[in-house]
Amino acid sequence: MSDTARFIPNLSADEIASQQLEGFKWTVAHAHAGSPFYRARLEEQGIGADGIKDLSDITKLPFTTAQDLQSGYPLPLLSVPEERVVRVHGSSGTTGKRKILSYTKKDIDDWANMFARCYELTGLTALDRVQICVGYGLWTAGAGFQLGCERFGAMALPIGPGMLDIQLQMLTDLGTTCLCSTASMALLLGEEVEKQNLRSKLKLKRSIFGAEAHTRKMRQRFEEALGLEHSFDISGMTEIYGPGAGIECEAHQGIHYWADMYILEVLDPVTLQPVAPGELGEMVITSLKKEASPLIRYRTRDMTRLIPGACPCGCGMPRHERIQGRSDDMIIFRGVNIYPGQVAAVLERHAELNSEYQIELSRVDGLDHMVVRVEKRPGAAVNPVHDGNLASAVAEDIRSQILVRSRVDVLEPGSLPRSFAKTKRVIDSRDKD
Repeated sequence: MSDTARFIPNLSADEIASQQLEGFKWTVAHAHAGSPFYRARLEEQGIGADGIKDLSDITKLPFTTAQDLQSGYPLPLLSVPEERVVRVHGSSGTTGKRKILSYTKKDIDDWANMFARCYELTGLTALDRVQICVGYGLWTAGAGFQLGCERFGAMALPIGPGMLDIQLQMLTDLGTTCLCSTASMALLLGEEVEKQNLRSKLKLKRSIFGAEAHTRKMRQRFEEALGLEHSFDISGMTEIYGPGAGIECEAHQGIHYWADMYILEVLDPVTLQPVAPGELGEMVITSLKKEASPLIRYRTRDMTRLIPGACPCGCGMPRHERIQGRSDDMIIFRGVNIYPGQVAAVLERHAELNSEYQIELSRVDGLDHMVVRVEKRPGAAVNPVHDGNLASAVAEDIRSQILVRSRVDVLEPGSLPRSFAKTKRVIDSRDKD
């Protein structure tokens, strides 16, 4: 990391721990004083406003869940007087009610600085032109990318998702140098650039993407199609301000997260006990500075690993692995617990396949069936016999690696649906009863 960093603080591990303890004490006291929900939950555990003495005390605190946010609709976790709230953002909920999070002026300011750190860590400068192709409105994505870009000082091109013709026009006419989108939309744009032979007209150097799990093959595909020098996986969610909670550096050895802004635990999603560094678990977050809607041990359901050791880039902020999926995305198929990412990992082993896949689950006469549809890589020749053999080999690989039987259909490139947002990987038509 550059010695002239303007937004990323140069903190040692001890300094980060000191700031975390200070912020942890403040958050518990602030939530206890301002939120009836948190006050009741904390006092159930025998914890008062001054009950935090050490970072290890976090294990004494209760968890907060998405259901807590939904049951507290429309303004859950509110810990300041309503007149201090300057904005709300929301994300969809599984029961029909959205999770609405409130922001004070300071919360918005902190979010802008966090996001400016992300642009800084990716090597952007004030001369970059940043095309923002994510949703605006109640969702945090567009607002966050633009807020951080303006705080950082680069030129924001706020377009939003979709509108393929306008996206391509801005890429070529305005000379966009950084694309901000989901991985699915980056892939869609890359394929369209290839179709229209626009690659020589682009000035793209970098891409920042997030909001969905992705495979390395998918990433390589859009990097090649768009002619990128680097792409960067960004983390974040509405509950912890929005996107910008962390990002990859040019070393691409994990996501640096802003540990002076929140504590990240990685826990076993069943036992809720810590897992060892390097082991997969659920990300649990405690905010350190959020005023309007603080988080105390919020179960994100996102699955990741902590990465030990120092990063070659020189940034002292700790790292976690890219999000592998969600703990509530788990499929139970014929008694076997499966995550879609496990299927994607098997498909990546086969060089003849493209990045796009879809899993369909059905039930016939009481028996579950799985079909995995996957595309051949672009330019592959049509050969039904070879494709049949490839499908059989992939199905056998899935059976060997994941211990389930499936039918694999190998399709022509471009056969599966593309998305401007998050691609739907699993279609489950089984009887929910």
